[in-house]
Amino acid sequence: MKNSGVQSVLAYHDRSKHRLGRYAPGPGFMDWDNQPDPFLRYKGARTQPFLKVPIDEPAASLPLDAHGLSRLFFDSLALSAWKSYQGKAWPLRVNPSSGNLHPTEGYLISGPVPGLLEQASVCHYSPLEHALEIRAEIPVELWQKISSSTPDGSVFIGLSSIHWREAWKYGERAFRYCQHDVGHAIEAIGTSARALGWRAKLMDGLSTADLVALLGLSGPRTDEENEEPECLLLITPDGAADPGEVLSPETVTAFQKLAWSGIPSPLSAAHESWPAIDEAALASRKERTPELTTESGVGESHPRKIIHQRRSAVDFDGTTAMSQDSFYRILSKVQGPSEVIPWKPEVHLAIFVHRVTGLDPGLYFLIRNPAQASELRESMKPGFHWKKPEGCPSDLEFFQLVAGDARQAAKAISCGQDIAADGCFSLGMIAHFEAPLRERGAWFYRRLFWECGMIGQTMYLEAESAGVRATGIGCFFDDEMHEILGLTGLRYQSLYHFTVGGPVEDARLTTLPGYPDLARG
Repeated sequence: MKNSGVQSVLAYHDRSKHRLGRYAPGPGFMDWDNQPDPFLRYKGARTQPFLKVPIDEPAASLPLDAHGLSRLFFDSLALSAWKSYQGKAWPLRVNPSSGNLHPTEGYLISGPVPGLLEQASVCHYSPLEHALEIRAEIPVELWQKISSSTPDGSVFIGLSSIHWREAWKYGERAFRYCQHDVGHAIEAIGTSARALGWRAKLMDGLSTADLVALLGLSGPRTDEENEEPECLLLITPDGAADPGEVLSPETVTAFQKLAWSGIPSPLSAAHESWPAIDEAALASRKERTPELTTESGVGESHPRKIIHQRRSAVDFDGTTAMSQDSFYRILSKVQGPSEVIPWKPEVHLAIFVHRVTGLDPGLYFLIRNPAQASELRESMKPGFHWKKPEGCPSDLEFFQLVAGDARQAAKAISCGQDIAADGCFSLGMIAHFEAPLRERGAWFYRRLFWECGMIGQTMYLEAESAGVRATGIGCFFDDEMHEILGLTGLRYQSLYHFTVGGPVEDARLTTLPGYPDLARG
């Protein structure tokens, strides 16, 4: 069964590759009248607004109370702005998303919180209003059992994906993009938690069926608009001991007996079916496994201004250069393991350097897990230099492979998009691929994309801090990228591309605040 699941995700991965002569199957045109609603609501569920959080409130350690929880969601999954053009407006969010389609939904599982929740509850987060929709109340005895195994005041945040939101535009490749977005959201939550003096940990021992029960995702909805459970994060005070398993099978079963309220709102009048996505989702669902201790890894909070001003660049000026210090700072922030996830890095970066002051243009490579260094070198072209640039920090496993102008190669690989060549640098995220799937199971396929999304989210914020801007690139020619590096077979695969540079702003657009009532004070 384990092997058949791996074969299924490998088949999906191959089918969803873009190739020079054929893009992955997609809808062919944009049915704008049928675009999915970006905001899911649970009709009939009681709404509990969060406390208002001033956008200019300084970062500070806060208790896990009504104010702190509002800040946690406001700085991770909320609206950051509205864009307006010729009478039409659309929202942007703190967490990035491919095509700004936002397939990721957020949930809160919490005990009683004065001023917010009278009883322990499971809630859906509604970013449009920055509010909670209370789906179910948790009996006192059940919550006491859960809280007895966690540090005082701990809460859980769950994430799910609605594949239809992405498939409407991107077709079969959408499953990949949904997983990138889960990674973006995980790191956005981790960043927000750190700024509050808390810690986020992925509860990766849970099964997909566990998540269905805990988040109440078995209610009536169309197959095309089904919410696929992804993960659960435990939020605790920083410095608290790792609690290990806190949600036993018996505890999870008790959630199935809760009185759930609210019917999910329809998102589109019509749908196009994408069976390959359904097959990949089914094959990559997870069984319960032992809970692993999260490694002590990298993690940093960012100024709230940076978090809320983050935007995905749509164009670069082709002239802006980045200093070596800023470039190496970005690499240092994504070099090691994350403090949120319990596995060692499986993703490395092949970097096309274009405009970094003091660094020769060319193709470079950042090894994020030194244990894979020998295998990487053996797998790639034998003629590569593997030369550490002069001035590179000693703790960075960063090497020049080939010197020379890499702009055209970067553009060609990224489906001919100028944005891959006009920035300071662009990159491909190269994942250790087949072996982790064979060893752990097909469920780890999703996690490889999550790791990529987490790297991307960190780069988004670091780029903003450096005075430039970034954007993810989902459209790239997979095997042609492998050919540039000399990779063959499935040992390593390129899963996500990214680019950083000097943005060109669209002066036609008007930017409005995410929540006008907060802007008015």
